[in-house]
Amino acid sequence: MRKRNSGKDKLTTVALHVALAAGLFFAAFPIYWMLSSSFKSNTEIFALPPTILPKAFTLEAYAAILGDPVKLRFFFNSYFVAGAVTVLTVLIALLAAYGFSRFNFRGKGILNTLIISTQTIPPITLLIPFFGLVVSYGIFDTYVALILTYLVFTLPYAILLMTGYLNTLPRDLDEAVAVDGGTSWTALWRVIVPISLPGIVATSVYTFLLCWNEFLFALTLTKSTSMRTVPIGIQLLMGQHAFEWNQMMAMSVLGSLPLLLIYLVAQRFFLAGMTAGSVK
Repeated sequence: MRKRNSGKDKLTTVALHVALAAGLFFAAFPIYWMLSSSFKSNTEIFALPPTILPKAFTLEAYAAILGDPVKLRFFFNSYFVAGAVTVLTVLIALLAAYGFSRFNFRGKGILNTLIISTQTIPPITLLIPFFGLVVSYGIFDTYVALILTYLVFTLPYAILLMTGYLNTLPRDLDEAVAVDGGTSWTALWRVIVPISLPGIVATSVYTFLLCWNEFLFALTLTKSTSMRTVPIGIQLLMGQHAFEWNQMMAMSVLGSLPLLLIYLVAQRFFLAGMTAGSVK
């Protein structure tokens, strides 16, 4: 019986590894193809049969992206908008979450229900109303339009995420601050914020990634080239008569690097925040 079970376990293990390898290939090959194509000439990309490795390694696509002030502007716009929305979202969500987590007030249940209900509305259904509001207030094709619009979509989930995290922190911390003569503001900034670093980082990463990757509203609420973001910049490389595939792949690589770096840095902060919170 043991031999039979051992044979079945080995077969299961082999099947699991094969399935994982297939899944890894399925997920990683498009990334490799994007990276490989960014080092090819546009002519080689259209070659048949396609080449797995670049025959003539070239940096012309990266030179075209990094040497063009218009394309670099796309990156600045994405950084600025995503960064501003992240800071505002985390600040507002932290204050709102602290109120929901630590205080009881009239209408609290209704507000919670409204915040949760916003997550059930498909963003595309709000595209035309937002366009009308932005035009009527005279902020079309501005950073303000993008920042305010993105805040509407990032805040509800950020508030829910931060409220759930703060609910896991004992109220004894606030009571200890009150005993020492501190106020709620003191408890929030001196005690709650330092030990909430993992939740704050998670909220920040979610918000930044959502803003960085957003395409539809950035396309609709801006019209000038100087206001376009990276996703729109990639789309603009698809011309009527020519597709700059190598530049599209190069810009995709450059656009993915910040997300990868943020993820790697966030992992460190998750661990550091947990350790600091336990010590403090």
